Amino acid sequence: MADKSNKRKNFLTAGQPIAVNKRARHDYFLETPVEAGLQLTGSEVKSLREGQASIGEAYVGEKHGELYLLNANIQEYPQAPAHLQHQPKRPRKLLLHKKEVDRFMGAIKREGYTLIPTRLYFNSKNMAKLEIALGKGKKLHDKRATEKTRDWGRAKQRLMKN
Repeated sequence: MADKSNKRKNFLTAGQPIAVNKRARHDYFLETPVEAGLQLTGSEVKSLREGQASIGEAYVGEKHGELYLLNANIQEYPQAPAHLQHQPKRPRKLLLHKKEVDRFMGAIKREGYTLIPTRLYFNSKNMAKLEIALGKGKKLHDKRATEKTRDWGRAKQRLMKN
């Protein structure tokens, strides 16, 4: 008889991040984060519950007036049958209000911004959500200045502690 308690022990629950894009804050000035829903298949949700996703190389693109998450890697769910399996890097539609999509598209086209996925997680209702933010690319000197202020903040904390 199989032990049923081990069956769901590795599943992620609400509030736990599935994947975080750590390079986003390093490479971009991020503004206005927004929570977006994702149009997923069943095997993708099961795979996300096990934490099998990566958004490090992902970006948000536009197709036919709708926003899609591109190049995000959600691993195949091994227990799913072959005909219900998904492609790991397929485009996934973002579920946003039309006004939000229009606002983002205007910023991208006019002001040189890009949409960066920063965090993938389950919300309090156990729905998979993606946090996206408008980002403007940093130059090398901007990255150095950010690192310098961060290091100074750490040194200041150490001095205050002692």
